[in-house]
Amino acid sequence: MALLTTPFDRESTADEVLAGVDLHGRTALVTGGSSGVGIATARALARAGARVVIAARGLGRAREAAAGITTDTGNEAVSAVTLDLSDPVSVRGLVRAWEGPLHMLVNNAGIMALPELDLTPDGWERQFATNHLGHFALATGLHDALAAEGGRIAAVSSTGHLFSPVVFDDINFRERPYEPFLGYGQSKSAVVLFAAEVVTRWAADGITANSLMPGGIKSPLQQYAFGEDMPDEARAVYDSYPWRSADQGAATAVLVAASPLLDGVSGRYFQNSNEAPVIDPVLVEQEAEPVGVAPYALDPENAARLWDLSAKAVGA
Repeated sequence: MALLTTPFDRESTADEVLAGVDLHGRTALVTGGSSGVGIATARALARAGARVVIAARGLGRAREAAAGITTDTGNEAVSAVTLDLSDPVSVRGLVRAWEGPLHMLVNNAGIMALPELDLTPDGWERQFATNHLGHFALATGLHDALAAEGGRIAAVSSTGHLFSPVVFDDINFRERPYEPFLGYGQSKSAVVLFAAEVVTRWAADGITANSLMPGGIKSPLQQYAFGEDMPDEARAVYDSYPWRSADQGAATAVLVAASPLLDGVSGRYFQNSNEAPVIDPVLVEQEAEPVGVAPYALDPENAARLWDLSAKAVGA
């Protein structure tokens, strides 16, 4: 199957991707929408006319973000709700309160490279719980809202998925030493696998899902990887990394969530506003921002196994 290409590239912005796209009458839910790529995604969707709900842990910041987007775009249908993806009670609360169809679910929120092993009360490594399980519970909980009018899921992953597959035999680092980027990597591989499995599980319901790498932007996400006291090695990576603006980072997210160019497309991985090729992680490990997806992140057996494990974990 040929890779799907678009007129856009690494330098494109979210507004450029949605130029001429009318989203009036459609609803989007953006997790982590109060900062970074999330707020840029929410703003572009709102500017195109969508009703946008921003979900974030800090309700105050989320409300400030919503108000700012309304000021910027003139769209008054922008609101905020509380969501802590690592807390099943919080996820269930949002699901219970949701009313009406959901046309676009942008699973954007995440945490990265926690310096110490941190387990949730249910015993899950917190990056895996937040980046994958919380979003899995949210998506499955909102299944009927997504299916009502053929919803689309944009599952935000990262080139960090190249650091590690999902280690099914020891997801929670019970038997192996904890390493921050291995934890982050497997959580982002899980994000790709989730989108790949939606094709099998939900295609008949009219729901599509694709995963994506938004591109590195400077945001609170890097607080542990690149803190004020970062070592020289990390400083060298930080200084040489090909950072982009938040609006450029959001371009691929809005492409997956809302562009008619991807109508009916599902189960693929996008980067720089185009479908990315399958690559060997070992061969690109020295690149600052390699373009491509690891084969283990699209493997059908891994995807099915992860879905079953996740459904049991969240009680879906």
